[in-house]
Amino acid sequence: MLGARKKTGNFGEKLACEHLKSKGYKILDQNYRTRGGEIDIVAKDGEMVVFVEVKTRTNRAFGFPEEAIDERKQRKLALTAEHYLAVHRLYNQDYRIDSIGIELDGSGRVAELRHENDIVGW
Repeated sequence: MLGARKKTGNFGEKLACEHLKSKGYKILDQNYRTRGGEIDIVAKDGEMVVFVEVKTRTNRAFGFPEEAIDERKQRKLALTAEHYLAVHRLYNQDYRIDSIGIELDGSGRVAELRHENDIVGW
């Protein structure tokens, strides 16, 4: 049986995919894992490949969900994104890394969803 955090995370990723699709993105992959990291969602926004980190929380005890994506996590995301592009032979492909922060209310409904483009400072 899945733990509460895992269920919340899976639910958030499902909501994030629905959000992206509603904005015209095409979902290419989910939960792409390497030894060095994981990317929650790989999508296409026009010709741009978009790697999306999703953070879902039920409260702000530890701050806004996306605040958990610190510099170390951003570096891991960038390396994992580059690995994905190489494995899929998407050489010279433009890409960016986005975040989606989701806050759920007490009944498990979306209280707020924030989608930020290009979160990694190159």
